[in-house]
Parts: sequence; C-alpha cells; structure tokens
Amino acid sequence: MDLKVLIVDGYNVIRQSGGPYARLFEIDPDMARTRLVADVAGFAHGEWSATVVFDAGANPRSIGTTEEVAGVNVVFSAHGTTADSVIENLAAETRAAGRQVTVVSSDMQTQWSVMGPGVSRMSARAFIDEVLGEEALRAESNPSGTTRSTLSERLDSATLDELTRWSRGHRR
Repeated sequence: MDLKVLIVDGYNVIRQSGGPYARLFEIDPDMARTRLVADVAGFAHGEWSATVVFDAGANPRSIGTTEEVAGVNVVFSAHGTTADSVIENLAAETRAAGRQVTVVSSDMQTQWSVMGPGVSRMSARAFIDEVLGEEALRAESNPSGTTRSTLSERLDSATLDELTRWSRGHRR
C-alpha cells in the first residue's frame, strides 16, 4: 500500500501568524524546526510519506541533502535554490509517478505552481489546526494528560497487575 505523500513548506508553517511555531522561532529557531518535524512525524505516522522543506538558499554551505528524522524527510534547499522550487519539483515528481500529494503552504505562488491533477493543498493554518487537534485528542485519550503515552498508561489495572506478576515470575 502506497502512503499518501505530504510535502510541508517548513518556514511557511513556522512563520504562520499567531501559531505556536512562530512564538518558539523567536526564542529558538532550531527548537521550532525540531518541534515542527516532530509534529509532522506524529501527524504522518502510518498514513503519509512526509517531507518538510526549509529554505536555505542563502546559505552558501547548504547542499540540499535530505535527511530522515523520525520517519520524516527533512530537506534544506541547496544554496541558490528556494524551498518553493524544491517543493514544486517534489510535487511534480510525485504527480508524474501517479501518486496523490498534498502540499502544505500558504504561499500563493507555491500553491499555484504545484496545483494540477493529483495535487491538493492545505494552508499552513489548517495544518497547524489539524496537528494541534490531533495532539489534543492524543492527550485526551491518555490518562496522564501528556501527549506521550506509555504502555502502562494504556492498560487497565487488572492487566497491568497480571503483567507485573509475570515479569516477577509469579504466574497463576
């Protein structure tokens, strides 16, 4: 089964006015990028093949390599290349391979350049709302209130007690 393809315009989402990443970016840009990639990983898990593209075209040391972080492809565009052009190329390659792709960006030029058969778009704000909504659902379903969930938090007390006895060699 082919996963759906998701391409995220990283800085466009981060700089979304009033969004959580924008506030974090003002304090620590690396942390904002890290949080976005982590959130994309959580959003994409099992359904999407995700890529986050950051614009590094002004950085003479950037060579445009792709790294995998938490199951997400992370690309900093090569020197002299914009994130928009990387996104356009990725969308075109995906479309040419006959796969559906969703591009997350509120940049109108990017939206117009990637549109075509098999390509849909999602605004940065809609993406943030969806990610935060899923984060809230995960927290709601987790008794500890955290977005992280351990196995012991998901098991009922009788099952947890039984597994604890087994782990200590006390089987019934």
